[in-house]
Amino acid sequence: MHDKLKEHIEKIVPLSDDEFAFICTHFTTKKFKKHQFLIQEGEAVKYSYFVVSGLLKLVHTDGTGKQHIVSFAMEDWWESDYYAYYTQTKATMSLECIEDTEVLCISFEDYKKLCDGLQKIERFFLEKSNFGFIGSQRRIISWLTSNAKDRYEQLLKQYPSLIQRVPKSLLAAYLGVSRETLSRLSP
Repeated sequence: MHDKLKEHIEKIVPLSDDEFAFICTHFTTKKFKKHQFLIQEGEAVKYSYFVVSGLLKLVHTDGTGKQHIVSFAMEDWWESDYYAYYTQTKATMSLECIEDTEVLCISFEDYKKLCDGLQKIERFFLEKSNFGFIGSQRRIISWLTSNAKDRYEQLLKQYPSLIQRVPKSLLAAYLGVSRETLSRLSP
């Protein structure tokens, strides 16, 4: 399990065996079943999660009870309610398993210790944050400038394997369309 984390980090920064051993001391391993929550709205956010295997959805529920899927996270991705994680406040989103999932977890306290103890990992997390920010901006621009069909085609092109793993009802919620509309868009 830790080998996948090492591979992931080394795409950005090289690591010695001692550096990686130090990194591993800051993570815990957890397994969750399909439909189980890692984070629930209104509760403290204890961890940021690196997905080793499985699939997650990050969901915000509005005042009317409608669920909005903010993101999906599959293998080799990081996910959390980052506002709550970094500000150490209550979650405004829920993180739920779509499939049985294995994750490596890092608490905010361990994240800070790790970054203080190893400059390379601080650079790694900065690059991951930058790419996450870029991804969020691209999604916002897509929402502002594209119709549902174009957003669906972008999703197909960018994440083809995701389409096979996510139920159509969840894809529709992510794209902001009804299940019926998605059925008309998909082949």
